Amino acid sequence: MLITVAIRVFRCPPITFSENPWNAFSGSSCISVAMIRLFALIEGEDDPKKCTARKMVRFKLARQVENAKGIPGGAIVLNPLAEKAISITDRKRAQKSGIVVLDCSWKKLEAFPRIRRDLRHRALPYLVAGNPVNYGHPCTLSSAEAIAAALWIVGEEERARHIMSKFGWGDTFIALNDELLSRYASAVDSLHVVEIQKEYLASIEDEEGGGEGN
Repeated sequence: MLITVAIRVFRCPPITFSENPWNAFSGSSCISVAMIRLFALIEGEDDPKKCTARKMVRFKLARQVENAKGIPGGAIVLNPLAEKAISITDRKRAQKSGIVVLDCSWKKLEAFPRIRRDLRHRALPYLVAGNPVNYGHPCTLSSAEAIAAALWIVGEEERARHIMSKFGWGDTFIALNDELLSRYASAVDSLHVVEIQKEYLASIEDEEGGGEGN
């Protein structure tokens, strides 16, 4: 499925992502001055044992909010239905208000913008899942993968790697996407992110087409 973002952005499923940096690197000398706060709004519709958003909260990588009212004004919400891709231009807003992952159904996801109009919704570009449930499938990221991807794209690669280190399959996600994530992080704005995605998908099609001809 595709979602329009000036050019086209892959729609990533309703698994929502978020994480919180309050204690992510406590004691580390490489913490940036403005630590991006991470929030998870968890509806509890999935198996708690498999919910990566809950695990991030448990490890104090993200702070859970009970409802939309608990989200800081102006925060960035990772939303696969958003019409704009996340990019480095969202960094200052993320530092000021945080990033939110929504772990809820599609129905609730579609209604969310009407509940809080002051939030900024952003979609993730094309990436491949490394989690064991959706391994190898595009745009089917877990909440933890999504939050890590968002952080990487806004310039927080080390923090993204730290979050993934808490999951046995985290290195797999990075191995599958590190080059593409770095390219997205180098983009000057959202449109550039989409252009990079478009070029990457075109290269995949060319490779597949070439393979069929041999």
